Amino acid sequence: MANNEVEIHIDKNGYKSPNPTTGEALYKLGNVDPGKYDLFREVHGKGDDVLIPNNDQPLELENGEHFYTAQKNLTPGAQ
Repeated sequence: MANNEVEIHIDKNGYKSPNPTTGEALYKLGNVDPGKYDLFREVHGKGDDVLIPNNDQPLELENGEHFYTAQKNLTPGAQ
């Protein structure tokens, strides 16, 4: 199943991505600055969302999946 394209969402924006892909490609696709943000895959139901590393490891996608960014090193309450 090489070069299938799926529709995914990163921060509620729609994208088309080859499947399988890599974390590095997803960061580029969503214009995510890996120095400032981490990318997470939303997990439905119970369980923690999954951190997507910014590397070249193969990553299987599902059509319609949602991803979101979170600022690195969040310090709640810091001024």
